[in-house]
Amino acid sequence: MSGEDGEVPEADSLDARLAAWLAQGADASERAELEDLAVSDRAELARRFASPLRFGTAGLRGPEQAGPAGMNRLTVRRVTQAVAGWLHQSAGAAARGVVVGRDARHGSAAFADETVATLLASGVTVHEWPTAGPTPLVPFAVGALGAAAGIMITASHNPAADNGYKLYDASGTQIIAPDDERVEALVGRPAVAAGAPGAHQVLGPEVLARYRAGILARFALERPSRLRIVYTPLHGVGGALATALLAEAGYPDVTSVPEQFAPDPAFPTVPFPNPEEPGVLDRALALAEARGADLVLANDPDADRLAVAVATPAGWRTLRGDEVGWLLGWSLLHDPAAPGQVVATSLVSSTMLGALAADAGLRCVTTLTGFKWIARAADPGTLRFGYEEAIGYAVDPAVRDKDGLSAALALTRLADELARAGRTLLDLLDDLEDRFGVHAGTQVSRRDDAPGGAERVAALVAALRARPPAVLGGQPVDEVEDLAAGAPDRPATPGVQWRTAEGRVVVRPSGTEPKVKAYLEVVGEPGPRASLAARRARAQERLAALAASVSALLAPADPR
Repeated sequence: MSGEDGEVPEADSLDARLAAWLAQGADASERAELEDLAVSDRAELARRFASPLRFGTAGLRGPEQAGPAGMNRLTVRRVTQAVAGWLHQSAGAAARGVVVGRDARHGSAAFADETVATLLASGVTVHEWPTAGPTPLVPFAVGALGAAAGIMITASHNPAADNGYKLYDASGTQIIAPDDERVEALVGRPAVAAGAPGAHQVLGPEVLARYRAGILARFALERPSRLRIVYTPLHGVGGALATALLAEAGYPDVTSVPEQFAPDPAFPTVPFPNPEEPGVLDRALALAEARGADLVLANDPDADRLAVAVATPAGWRTLRGDEVGWLLGWSLLHDPAAPGQVVATSLVSSTMLGALAADAGLRCVTTLTGFKWIARAADPGTLRFGYEEAIGYAVDPAVRDKDGLSAALALTRLADELARAGRTLLDLLDDLEDRFGVHAGTQVSRRDDAPGGAERVAALVAALRARPPAVLGGQPVDEVEDLAAGAPDRPATPGVQWRTAEGRVVVRPSGTEPKVKAYLEVVGEPGPRASLAARRARAQERLAALAASVSALLAPADPR
């Protein structure tokens, strides 16, 4: 950071940096927390000033704590002043205003209040959601109201100690460069001088009603379903709206996990509020077993992701994010196409969607990871469907981001259609892998939480780019793509992609954690149903061999 125009200065003295930070208006609790650290834990105080939170995936995310490295009221105020300055650079943007929403995490209400107050003081109109609610409602409202931006206070499925700040532009899409760079450059500048405060509108029920009506018009059933569904919002904000939508859409037999239904920022029944993590769906699966349910649906705490589990003769099976993407893709791609419509998925997701799109006569775009790229893949056309393997799905262009609520209705509609024909989601997955080949996938990762971990992760990825392996999983590496070099249809990003005769591996550093991630896929040839089990077994063998090779590459060096 520059140290100019009110920015925290670069100084040799930690105490000087602390004083400069406090002088910008830290509230009493933040001041007390930092002043206590100045006496009791200087190392922790230094850590909080060493690496301030910066814009990552369209915003900020980090632990709720005092100081520049944490989410707190002063951090939120400084960033919101920067957002106001960014909006004032565009004629009319401040008057069109900002949609502000929040989840139910610790601190979210206070951070939303700080955001609203700062925007109003800076002469920016605010359209505020009145209560905690799902993230997808913010990008929807940006489009519905013609607002200039949207801000959502959420940390999605991060641990309970975290919070975050997500920023959307006028298209209702998470911001990308150069806008994120412009906002970051304005952080710490003096507040925008406004001639008059901005107007403050608390959103009424009509905006939510428009969202509900649009989803139901697309995905509601003509007659009630016989599916028995168990649902959990994992202590998040999706429960009331998700169950209401399912009821209105024609699903009378929906049972929620009672102890996980009400928002609770402590997430007391799960070790980590991410439905992808092992064990997180255990209560929902146990309830589904007891009730003889057909389907389990789970949203993450801000309801922008969807996890799905299905009943099988051998017990419950949680579908991979890619498998749900194939099912939704197959369902949505066979509606009549309109000019300019495309589908999109990320570089680290399965290649199956490309095969489905080609079969349906639609163009499939492969983007960088994250919905800030997927949602833009069709511009200036329309995104028919987009997904990423991390259980994020965009099934309706009214929300230019992942949406776990509309995805739930799209998935249940497909499950109902199949059930009426005496079939299941698993039967359809079998059909797809018969016709387009088995697509087996997994991940390998290495986390480095010791001091300097992020730097070591970056160095490891750079070394793998410079010295790629000649063999992976017993097969020669036929193709090496340096993702940092970029491509005509894709910006540069840290990482590398390797291809063998049957598989591919994408290695990249995490954007939010000191972790290197590898995404693996093995693709087999199409074949008859009778050979499907054998083809899946072979694909899993090849995938295991590939994973063993990649694990060895990511292992820390022997210190001897």
